[in-house]
Amino acid sequence: MSEARVPIDKQTRPVYRAQIEVAKAIRQATADAGLERRLVELVNVRVSQMNGCAYCLDVHVRDALREGETTQRLAVLRAWRETDLFTEQEQAALAESITTLPDSHLQDRDYDFARARLTEDELSAIAWVAVAMNAFNRISIVSRHPVRPPQQ
Repeated sequence: MSEARVPIDKQTRPVYRAQIEVAKAIRQATADAGLERRLVELVNVRVSQMNGCAYCLDVHVRDALREGETTQRLAVLRAWRETDLFTEQEQAALAESITTLPDSHLQDRDYDFARARLTEDELSAIAWVAVAMNAFNRISIVSRHPVRPPQQ
Protein backbone atom coordinates (compact mmCIF):
# COMPACT_ATOMS: atom_id res chain seq x y z
CA MET A 1 0.00 0.00 0.00
CA SER A 2 1.26 3.46 -0.83
CA GLU A 3 2.00 6.14 1.70
CA ALA A 4 -0.87 7.99 3.31
CA ARG A 5 -2.61 10.26 0.84
CA VAL A 6 -2.39 14.03 0.96
CA PRO A 7 -5.85 15.25 1.99
CA ILE A 8 -6.22 17.78 -0.83
CA ASP A 9 -9.20 19.46 0.84
CA LYS A 10 -6.97 20.36 3.78
CA GLN A 11 -3.72 20.88 1.90
CA THR A 12 -5.15 23.46 -0.51
CA ARG A 13 -7.94 24.96 1.58
CA PRO A 14 -8.76 27.96 -0.68
CA VAL A 15 -9.64 25.66 -3.57
CA TYR A 16 -11.75 23.43 -1.33
CA ARG A 17 -13.52 26.45 0.15
CA ALA A 18 -14.34 27.55 -3.41
CA GLN A 19 -15.80 24.09 -4.06
CA ILE A 20 -17.94 24.46 -0.92
CA GLU A 21 -19.20 27.83 -2.22
CA VAL A 22 -20.14 26.14 -5.49
CA ALA A 23 -22.06 23.52 -3.50
CA LYS A 24 -23.89 26.26 -1.58
CA ALA A 25 -24.86 27.98 -4.85
CA ILE A 26 -26.11 24.65 -6.23
CA ARG A 27 -28.14 24.03 -3.08
CA GLN A 28 -29.77 27.43 -3.60
CA ALA A 29 -30.40 26.67 -7.28
CA THR A 30 -32.12 23.40 -6.42
CA ALA A 31 -34.32 25.17 -3.86
CA ASP A 32 -35.10 27.95 -6.34
CA ALA A 33 -36.07 25.32 -8.92
CA GLY A 34 -38.43 23.76 -6.38
CA LEU A 35 -36.57 20.45 -6.13
CA GLU A 36 -37.03 18.50 -2.92
CA ARG A 37 -33.89 17.96 -0.86
CA ARG A 38 -34.70 14.24 -0.76
CA LEU A 39 -34.40 14.10 -4.57
CA VAL A 40 -31.08 15.95 -4.49
CA GLU A 41 -29.73 13.47 -1.93
CA LEU A 42 -30.96 10.58 -4.10
CA VAL A 43 -28.84 11.99 -6.95
CA ASN A 44 -25.87 12.45 -4.61
CA VAL A 45 -26.13 8.81 -3.52
CA ARG A 46 -26.44 7.48 -7.08
CA VAL A 47 -23.48 9.49 -8.37
CA SER A 48 -21.41 8.33 -5.39
CA GLN A 49 -22.42 4.70 -6.07
CA MET A 50 -21.30 5.04 -9.67
CA ASN A 51 -17.96 6.53 -8.64
CA GLY A 52 -17.40 4.08 -5.78
CA CYS A 53 -16.90 6.81 -3.18
CA ALA A 54 -17.44 5.19 0.21
CA TYR A 55 -17.01 8.43 2.13
CA CYS A 56 -19.65 10.32 0.12
CA LEU A 57 -22.00 7.33 0.23
CA ASP A 58 -21.71 7.28 4.01
CA VAL A 59 -22.53 11.00 4.23
CA HIS A 60 -25.31 11.14 1.64
CA VAL A 61 -27.14 7.93 2.54
CA ARG A 62 -27.51 9.34 6.06
CA ASP A 63 -28.63 12.69 4.61
CA ALA A 64 -31.15 10.96 2.31
CA LEU A 65 -32.61 9.00 5.22
CA ARG A 66 -32.85 12.20 7.26
CA GLU A 67 -34.75 13.79 4.35
CA GLY A 68 -37.29 10.95 4.34
CA GLU A 69 -35.82 8.56 1.77
CA THR A 70 -36.64 4.90 2.42
CA THR A 71 -34.17 2.11 2.99
CA GLN A 72 -35.94 0.05 0.31
CA ARG A 73 -35.37 2.67 -2.39
CA LEU A 74 -31.77 3.20 -1.30
CA ALA A 75 -31.19 -0.56 -1.36
CA VAL A 76 -32.34 -0.86 -4.99
CA LEU A 77 -31.04 2.49 -6.24
CA ARG A 78 -28.19 0.85 -8.15
CA ALA A 79 -30.84 -1.05 -10.16
CA TRP A 80 -33.48 1.73 -10.29
CA ARG A 81 -34.34 0.98 -13.92
CA GLU A 82 -35.48 -2.52 -12.87
CA THR A 83 -38.09 -1.25 -10.39
CA ASP A 84 -41.27 0.80 -10.35
CA LEU A 85 -40.23 2.59 -7.17
CA PHE A 86 -39.03 5.84 -8.74
CA THR A 87 -41.15 8.55 -10.34
CA GLU A 88 -40.42 9.79 -13.83
CA GLN A 89 -39.04 13.01 -12.34
CA GLU A 90 -36.67 10.98 -10.15
CA GLN A 91 -35.63 8.80 -13.09
CA ALA A 92 -34.95 11.92 -15.14
CA ALA A 93 -32.93 13.46 -12.29
CA LEU A 94 -30.61 10.53 -11.66
CA ALA A 95 -28.21 12.17 -14.13
CA GLU A 96 -26.17 9.08 -14.96
CA SER A 97 -25.12 10.45 -18.35
CA ILE A 98 -23.37 13.33 -16.60
CA THR A 99 -21.33 10.93 -14.48
CA THR A 100 -20.52 8.30 -17.12
CA LEU A 101 -20.35 10.55 -20.21
CA PRO A 102 -21.54 7.80 -22.59
CA ASP A 103 -21.52 8.14 -26.36
CA SER A 104 -23.52 11.05 -27.74
CA HIS A 105 -26.47 8.85 -28.79
CA LEU A 106 -27.02 7.63 -25.20
CA GLN A 107 -26.47 11.14 -23.85
CA ASP A 108 -29.08 12.48 -26.25
CA ARG A 109 -31.57 9.77 -25.25
CA ASP A 110 -31.10 10.44 -21.53
CA TYR A 111 -31.20 14.22 -22.07
CA ASP A 112 -34.41 13.99 -24.10
CA PHE A 113 -36.00 11.86 -21.35
CA ALA A 114 -34.99 14.38 -18.69
CA ARG A 115 -35.96 17.39 -20.82
CA ALA A 116 -39.50 16.04 -21.23
CA ARG A 117 -39.92 15.64 -17.46
CA LEU A 118 -37.99 18.48 -15.86
CA THR A 119 -38.24 22.23 -16.25
CA GLU A 120 -35.20 24.09 -17.54
CA ASP A 121 -34.44 25.27 -13.99
CA GLU A 122 -34.78 21.72 -12.60
CA LEU A 123 -32.66 20.22 -15.38
CA SER A 124 -29.91 22.79 -14.91
CA ALA A 125 -29.93 22.44 -11.12
CA ILE A 126 -29.80 18.63 -11.26
CA ALA A 127 -26.95 18.75 -13.78
CA TRP A 128 -25.01 20.97 -11.36
CA VAL A 129 -25.77 18.58 -8.47
CA ALA A 130 -24.22 15.72 -10.45
CA VAL A 131 -21.21 17.82 -11.54
CA ALA A 132 -20.52 18.91 -7.96
CA MET A 133 -21.02 15.42 -6.53
CA ASN A 134 -18.56 14.05 -9.06
CA ALA A 135 -16.04 16.68 -7.92
CA PHE A 136 -16.57 15.88 -4.22
CA ASN A 137 -16.29 12.14 -4.97
CA ARG A 138 -12.92 12.73 -6.59
CA ILE A 139 -11.72 14.88 -3.68
CA SER A 140 -12.63 12.12 -1.22
CA ILE A 141 -11.29 9.27 -3.36
CA VAL A 142 -7.96 11.00 -4.07
CA SER A 143 -7.61 11.96 -0.39
CA ARG A 144 -8.84 8.54 0.81
CA HIS A 145 -11.21 10.07 3.32
CA PRO A 146 -11.96 7.33 5.84
CA VAL A 147 -15.41 6.02 6.69
CA ARG A 148 -15.60 5.59 10.43
CA PRO A 149 -18.16 3.68 12.50
CA PRO A 150 -20.72 5.89 14.22
CA GLN A 151 -19.88 7.09 17.70
CA GLN A 152 -21.93 5.29 20.34
